[in-house]
Amino acid sequence: MTENKNLSSTFPDVSRHDLSRRELRDLVRTQLKALLQQRDLQAAKAILVPVQPPDIAEAIEGLPEAMQALAFRLISKGEAIEVYEHLDSSVQEALLEEFKRQDVLDIVDKMSPDDRARLFDELPAKVVNRLLEQLSPAEQQATAQLLGYEAGTAGRIMTPELISLKETFTVAQALERIRRLAKVTETIYYLYITDPARRLTGILSLRDLVTAEPDQTIGEIMTRDVIFVHTDTDQEEVARIIKRYDFLAVPVVDREQRLVGIITVDDVIDILEQETTEDIYALGGGVQSGGDNYFQTDLLTVARKRVVWLFVLLLTNTVTGTIIKAEEELLQQVVVLTAFIPLLTGTGGNVGAQSSTVVIRGMNTEEIRAMGPLQVILREAIAGVLLGSMLGSVATIWAFTLQGNWLVAIAVGASLVAISVLASVSGSALPFLFRVMGLDPALMSAPFITTAVDVLGVLIYFNLARMILQL
Repeated sequence: MTENKNLSSTFPDVSRHDLSRRELRDLVRTQLKALLQQRDLQAAKAILVPVQPPDIAEAIEGLPEAMQALAFRLISKGEAIEVYEHLDSSVQEALLEEFKRQDVLDIVDKMSPDDRARLFDELPAKVVNRLLEQLSPAEQQATAQLLGYEAGTAGRIMTPELISLKETFTVAQALERIRRLAKVTETIYYLYITDPARRLTGILSLRDLVTAEPDQTIGEIMTRDVIFVHTDTDQEEVARIIKRYDFLAVPVVDREQRLVGIITVDDVIDILEQETTEDIYALGGGVQSGGDNYFQTDLLTVARKRVVWLFVLLLTNTVTGTIIKAEEELLQQVVVLTAFIPLLTGTGGNVGAQSSTVVIRGMNTEEIRAMGPLQVILREAIAGVLLGSMLGSVATIWAFTLQGNWLVAIAVGASLVAISVLASVSGSALPFLFRVMGLDPALMSAPFITTAVDVLGVLIYFNLARMILQL
């Protein structure tokens, strides 16, 4: 299967080179659906022949559920495993229910161990146990090993499919070993050297191997300074290491420094997508928890997950209403103060959300590692002063233009400065506090900070107004 194949046999007027990948996927999905509805299976199968496995997977995911199993059966056996590995877990699980037992075993048994472990994480325990019993002994052992590690760690996402060498091997012997094992190995670009106890002692790139003399030993050309991770290393730390050193793969060792697996860059991309999605959902106020696909989750579950945070915010906002009611006497004397409450609380919430976002992002990327928490908070406080001064000046002029009262205008401007500083400090400090408490800093999300700043902002506004207006 090559990139320069075209779809001329199916789409006479459309060349593969004339379409972007997104347009191609949409076109394949549309045509595939139409042909399956017409039960023209031969034409539907022909459409999928020149398409890459990830694009086939996306096309199948876009079909109605009743058509997904039918479309999957049109794929050749050689391609089915790779396509299956790219499918969303919910689609994988649905297909398992449709297939006969032997069909399931043929697919699951040939999956790479790390992808199989990821699939088993999503399946009911009874289904996992049944599938494990039917796997070949070697695949059963490899999968059970991965499932024995804690979720979110290097041990859980690694694959044991690698090529290890001994220091005493010659280059010619190593090349012969690679030829034998290449088809059952995740990657051959990095080769790992171990001692008789399987402890990792060095690493060798394929480039260095093929450019060496055939009679040289591996011990002469390998690199002994190896960067590795342990089985209990957090998956986010693994991703940072691979990114930092531009690795294609990183070795994983156990507590005795024995080589047990590798994590490849494609696994890291999955990790980054997963972690980023979790952070974005958390910043949205706890929209989603777990690894399920939000848009394939039933609406009742969606509502249940989202309503918890909304109830918390609803109760917190009642405090703001209580404060406003307590200041009824002041508002009766200067009714115009009421008009600027939304302006002040909205601006404060936005400033706080900006500060929390940059701090949480800095935590995730470790851009603020060199700066201590106090330095970060001080920096954001100064930013709050600058922002408040600029916004406060404009708000003062705007308030006077609308109401013609300089005292009210000054109260609005001064409150906006104070609220901006408060919001910046809160937005930058609370994520650090959450991290110290062992909680996810992303939970200091924009809705939470906005609500907190609303309450304190209203208090600041009314107290400054009393002082300035001498009421």
